[in-house]
Amino acid sequence: MMKTMSKQLIALLLGNLRMILRDHLLIAVLGVAAVMLLLVPSLSAFSMQQVQEVAITLSLSSISLVLLVLSLLLGSSAVWRDVERRYTASVLSLPLSRATYLLAKFGSIALFLGACGAILAVVSAIVIPLAAAVRPSELPIAWGTIILAVAADVLKYMLLSAVAVLLSAISTSFYLPFFGTLAIYLAGSASQEVFEYVSGQYGQELQPLAVAAIKAVYYLLPNFAAFDFKIHAVYSLSVSAQAVLLPFFYAVTYTSILLGLAVWVFNRRELS
Repeated sequence: MMKTMSKQLIALLLGNLRMILRDHLLIAVLGVAAVMLLLVPSLSAFSMQQVQEVAITLSLSSISLVLLVLSLLLGSSAVWRDVERRYTASVLSLPLSRATYLLAKFGSIALFLGACGAILAVVSAIVIPLAAAVRPSELPIAWGTIILAVAADVLKYMLLSAVAVLLSAISTSFYLPFFGTLAIYLAGSASQEVFEYVSGQYGQELQPLAVAAIKAVYYLLPNFAAFDFKIHAVYSLSVSAQAVLLPFFYAVTYTSILLGLAVWVFNRRELS
């Protein structure tokens, strides 16, 4: 039984991945990303003092922006597009569980994000030394930390994709998953700063109930700030093993909970 489910999952995952690769919009997004990265050497030259640092910042920011767009588009349309095309009716009429269908959807998105992150990291590895050669920096290029920053971003946007898949499993339209996921991303990116703000002296001026509510929202929202290693990569700062492992286990745990909720909701949804 488990062997059959694994074969179904792999077959669906590869099929979904082929569908993603045939999407011209996503290919166009990757093309724009490549152009942005190729412009990094010329844009970094405008900074006469920190060319290398600016090049690393622009490269990592470009990769992060592209992965954000891809995760929003792919995750938000994960179920909606198949429902609109009546694809779910034909697929789910087979001896196939809805959990397998939904997990294959997420798996294909996660694989695509990982592949895109790797490709863009390779392009960055070409353009960053070209930019740094204009005005060599006293700091070495910390390739290990740069790879860590890209990998953490990929992990972050896999988590965001899980949020989008959950909302897509609930909603009958594209707009709620897209804008809902974007709102959660913005809130989750700022939640750490808000939490630290209300935990300090300013929090003593607020009502205890308001502080408790803010902290409750902080613990419920995904903390995307935990995956940000850009400063470490730009200035060649060391990263402890704990700082790497905690976000990894956090992402795995949070993503598993979101996918579990998505499967639970999708099993109870009526599909026409």
